[in-house]
Amino acid sequence: MSFPVLVLLAVFAAIAFRRVGRLRIRIWQAMGAGALAVLLSGHISPAQALRSIDPDVMLFLFGMFVVGEALVASGYLYTLACHTLGRARSADSLVLAVLFGVGLASALLMNDTLAIVGTPLMLRLAGRHRIDGRVLLLTLSFAVTTGSVMSPIGNPQNLLIAIGGGMASPFVTFLRHLFLPTVLSLLAAYAVLRVAYRREFHGGVLEHAEAGPGDPALARLARLALVVVVLMVVAKVALVWTGAPFEMRLSWIALAGALPVLLASPRRGAILRRLDWPTLLFFAAMFVLTASVWQTGFFQDALARLGLDLTGTGATLGVGVLLSQLVSNVPLVALYLPLLQHAGVSEAGLLALAAGSTLAGNLLILGAASNVIIVEAADRRGTHVSFAEFARVGIPLTLLQVAIFGVFLGA
Repeated sequence: MSFPVLVLLAVFAAIAFRRVGRLRIRIWQAMGAGALAVLLSGHISPAQALRSIDPDVMLFLFGMFVVGEALVASGYLYTLACHTLGRARSADSLVLAVLFGVGLASALLMNDTLAIVGTPLMLRLAGRHRIDGRVLLLTLSFAVTTGSVMSPIGNPQNLLIAIGGGMASPFVTFLRHLFLPTVLSLLAAYAVLRVAYRREFHGGVLEHAEAGPGDPALARLARLALVVVVLMVVAKVALVWTGAPFEMRLSWIALAGALPVLLASPRRGAILRRLDWPTLLFFAAMFVLTASVWQTGFFQDALARLGLDLTGTGATLGVGVLLSQLVSNVPLVALYLPLLQHAGVSEAGLLALAAGSTLAGNLLILGAASNVIIVEAADRRGTHVSFAEFARVGIPLTLLQVAIFGVFLGA
């Protein structure tokens, strides 16, 4: 077994366990150490490492992180959420509003951003309306994960598939094939939560309090940034439908959205300092390590010797769900995607990888980083969601959702 493969396995082990004694290992640290190891050992040259880092992915993430941080720092995202959820007048309608409101929002914003701002909001709503906080926290988690499936920019692994998979029209492709099963999967989440926590769905009328943004000036810029992103997404879809030869890259959309904040906000320095730089480092390191592993030909040869077909739609869906429990879904996609491309997999196979690796977040807490964000933030505020509690609801939900997507993707 070659050195890069051994390094990859060590990185996967560090990501899976995340603790060595008292030392807590973060995902970006494990991936960064792995990339540094293959660089220093000479298994990938500095020039090859630089070429392996996809600039479109890095620029897109940077731009969307700027937009997301401005939305959170200004309080506008919180205000928007309160306004949307304030229409709910019963526990049932509140859960449905969270599922579909947050679910649709996660198709545009990275799910970690919604997890950060949504956790305190869910706990406030739970306390105000006498609902078990775990119900709304799980609702938030399932909404963030499930809703992001239907968009190429809903989560990092979809972005990798949209760009790395060479999709000519990712927005149209994702929406055409994944919108309806996503809606049905959100309804499935409501049904499972309704059965698991039937006593929490009381018949009382909910009364909401209004909330305004903490920084009105930044909120105006954040709102403009969000409008720019939405309009450019619509424009990109329109260009595809009309057959226009002009190509609008995903990175352009994110950077255009970030420009109002970076150019006009006096708080740009603070926003840049609070940006999710560890995630950007994680992606750069992941590109380097997986490129080094791919050059060894280890996985290509292993699959050829074993005669396993892991490129079918059903197999890809299952692999995405199960292996994402052991390693983070993003490095899994980065490693699995070249195998699918090498085998000439169909568009349905790529979408199955997107769906499986994303829905994995609904199975267990460690299936998605957004789950960890929600659970840890809630624990600091006195509400504990255990591994077993999450699994009790997440396992049947994931099985149901995988069946739904399997039917639509022809698995």
